Amino acid sequence: MNNDTVLITGASSGIGKELARQFAKHGHPLVIVAPVEAELQSVAAELSNEYNVPVQVLAKDLTDEDAVEEIYTELRSAGTEIEILVNNAGLGHRGNFWEVPLEQLLEILRLNVEAVLKLTRYFLPEMVSRGHGRVLNTASIAGFEPGPMMATYHASKAFVLSLSESLATELKDTGVTLTALCPGPVDTDFFPKAEMVETKVFQKGNVMAPQEVAEAGYEALMNGERTVVPGAVNKAMVFSRRFLPESGQAKMNEKMYQEVPPEDQKRERGDIEAKAAARE
Repeated sequence: MNNDTVLITGASSGIGKELARQFAKHGHPLVIVAPVEAELQSVAAELSNEYNVPVQVLAKDLTDEDAVEEIYTELRSAGTEIEILVNNAGLGHRGNFWEVPLEQLLEILRLNVEAVLKLTRYFLPEMVSRGHGRVLNTASIAGFEPGPMMATYHASKAFVLSLSESLATELKDTGVTLTALCPGPVDTDFFPKAEMVETKVFQKGNVMAPQEVAEAGYEALMNGERTVVPGAVNKAMVFSRRFLPESGQAKMNEKMYQEVPPEDQKRERGDIEAKAAARE
């Protein structure tokens, strides 16, 4: 399937950029989407030079109401068929629900929920009609449990996870597969944008490199798996929810989202990602 064209959202950094690298390494033509064109052009140049694959750039902010329709229309006008859709873009914001500005909460839903639903609804019918295609949705282990201080983010990922599991069953025998990628904390721009670099989950938690997560996501997608949880610790956390009451899960996550004292803050965004890159 290495000739299949892949559309990846949130592809300018983090998991999205590393997923783009995985697909490029395996010969797939790419369409990469993110809000800032200069960042996308940099990624496109890097991947096309290294792996000799065509990379098309679409600078779109998926929180804009018309962005998904514009993506679909532009690709259709260009005669570009999307055989693999990767719904990766997402964001969160830490804080008490009643204190976070309503517009920030709605922005999370527009990107994490509405954009995923709309992109899947636009591109899935053509895959089913061709009897050929794959969809990868970046969910999160947050989708398995409640998250005080990150309530809307957890709820949005629960939606993505449930939608993915439902569609995976609907798509049985169509020739199309759908995989939910459910990482735990990952060293990406998510943490500074969510104002969470100082929190226990980033400073003390089992934070993975985006390269590791992307590799696991790519392999699971190509193997037709329904759900993949990268990392042994994350797998154990998901398994433990079968025995831990929701109130206990909520309290545990609430503690992880608290800030640690400045003297205990040892990690910076990019440390883990850089170490993984140095090993490659």
